[in-house]
Amino acid sequence: MSRTPDADEKLPEPANLRFLRLLVTVLTGVMIAGLLTLLGLVVIRYTNARAPLPDAITLPDGARATAYTQGSDWYAVVTQGDEILIFDRATGSLRQTIGIEPAP
Repeated sequence: MSRTPDADEKLPEPANLRFLRLLVTVLTGVMIAGLLTLLGLVVIRYTNARAPLPDAITLPDGARATAYTQGSDWYAVVTQGDEILIFDRATGSLRQTIGIEPAP
């Protein structure tokens, strides 16, 4: 006499197993919804946070740009001559020039 159930015989599923299956399904749905929400927020914040680039930047004679950065009402260009040129975003005029000194 064999104690293994027949293939056709359906055994009832334990209540704890049903509850665990429900928890895993709900957790999966919550994780997917949370991930989609986070990705959506990152995309929305990234597209709204960018300030427009200026059409053209007029550098002083002989200056050659190596880097660029920008703030809310200014943008800056780092030149090969070890200077940082800070321009006004609204007018495009040079606000300030900062010399970069080598570290001692």
